[in-house]
Formats: sequence, structure tokens, C-alpha cells
Amino acid sequence: MSAPRTYVRPMQGWWRRNAFYRWYMLRELTCIAVFAYGLELLTGLWRLTQGRDAFEAWRAALAAPLAIAANGLVFALIAYHAWTWLAVIPKTMPFVRLGGRRVPDTLFVALAFGAAVVASILVFVLVAGP
Repeated sequence: MSAPRTYVRPMQGWWRRNAFYRWYMLRELTCIAVFAYGLELLTGLWRLTQGRDAFEAWRAALAAPLAIAANGLVFALIAYHAWTWLAVIPKTMPFVRLGGRRVPDTLFVALAFGAAVVASILVFVLVAGP
């Protein structure tokens, strides 16, 4: 008589069987876009330490159509990454009641997203200047 075999659950493609898991995997993959953009900014900082000509060459490279398209894709992925993190806010805080009624979770997400947009606009205005 042979020994009983241990059940091994198949793991291949587990994330493709459920839409929730596909979106989860996409969110996890957005960390690559965050990392790539961080490297891009660090490269700009490094080129800045090399002098004006090196920095201007880096900026000119970012003006190429391929770089603009890549940064557009990175922006979309980072925006999705940020949205998913903001959507977690109501799940991590206690229920808030105003006037005896519970404040809807969507209000917290909308307020957090609005604050992020306002902060981004302020940074853009301060950096762009007059």
C-alpha cells in the first residue's frame, strides 16, 4: 500500500480567475512605475550636480516624444496607485458620526482625493512660478 498523497492546491494563474485579484495585481505592479519615476527624479538631481549643461541635456531628453509617452503611462499608473491607497482610508478608521448619522465612506475618499489634487496644484504653482 502506498503512502497517502498530500493535496497541493494549484497556484498557477490564481490571480486571473477573479477580477478583484486582477485589479489587486495591477495595483501591486504599479510600484514599478513609482520606482521608475523615483529613479528619473534622482537622475535629474544627479545631472543637476554635474552642472547646467548636463541638467539641460536631461531635460531635453525628457522632452522627447517617447519620454513624454512613458511619463504619461507612469502618471496614469501612479494615479491608480494613489487612488487605491486613498480608497483604503475609510477601511482603516473608525466610523464617524455627524448629527447622529454615519458619514459615508465615499466622502472621506473624495476629501482625500481633493486634498491631493489641491496640494498638487499648489506645488505646481509654486514650482512654475510667475
